[in-house]
Amino acid sequence: MEEKKSKLSILTNGIIKENPVLVLLLGCCSVLATSSDAINALGMGAAFSAVMIMSNIVIAAIRKIIPDNVRIPCFIVVIAGFVTVVQLLLKAFLPALDKSLGLFIPLIVVNCIILGRAEMFASKNGVLDSLMDGIGMGIGYTLVLTIMGLIREFLGQGTLFTQQILPESVPGVGIMTLPPGGFFTFALLVAAVNYLTRDKGIKVRDFGEEDMAILKQVREDNAKAEAAKKAAAAAKAKAEAEKKAAEEAAAQAAAPAAPVAEAVAAAPVNEEKGE
Repeated sequence: MEEKKSKLSILTNGIIKENPVLVLLLGCCSVLATSSDAINALGMGAAFSAVMIMSNIVIAAIRKIIPDNVRIPCFIVVIAGFVTVVQLLLKAFLPALDKSLGLFIPLIVVNCIILGRAEMFASKNGVLDSLMDGIGMGIGYTLVLTIMGLIREFLGQGTLFTQQILPESVPGVGIMTLPPGGFFTFALLVAAVNYLTRDKGIKVRDFGEEDMAILKQVREDNAKAEAAKKAAAAAKAKAEAEKKAAEEAAAQAAAPAAPVAEAVAAAPVNEEKGE
């Protein structure tokens, strides 16, 4: 039986161990597109986190009344409702940010991170655990997005949150504000995470070897059971063949006795005729 995780473990899971962007490599499209500067990155992360948290809470609350065969459409409806609320709030209070993020706010509806956590976690756990999971995943996503935005904005424009840091005489690396800069930054962050967690990778391989050993043992047990089954079937077939042969032998032994019996039965008749 799987050990129940603590609330702190669930919360930190999405930040470190299963970061949705750098470890699971999900939602990369919106990360690369909206991390050209820190403000856009932080705004996108906040919008994503709000939808993530509220969707997890509602889906966990209604998970027992959702029919299994329509659970994915139900999840999408719940997510779409909260995305609509977030988008209307951005249009009302932060129109500049809404215009800057553009289509990527509505696309949160089909973000595979939110839908994936709804299917894998929120639909199988309670409201409080799902809340912790949503907060952790939201923080992990926002953290990566903001770090990428800071790096790209600083190297590309010499600013941080639109505040000039480098002298204007120092030219920025223009490519960092373009899509290639997003790929470069993303690749470096993924490489850094892989380097820092390389020891954990060894443990994962060890677990894989253990699983393979268990699988090998199961296959051997199945092969033995199959061999025993075949041996039993062969023994049964042999017994049936021997029984059939014995019946045929008995029938052949009884066959010559029939004419003798007829002759004995006919003998008194012949004697009577002779008299």
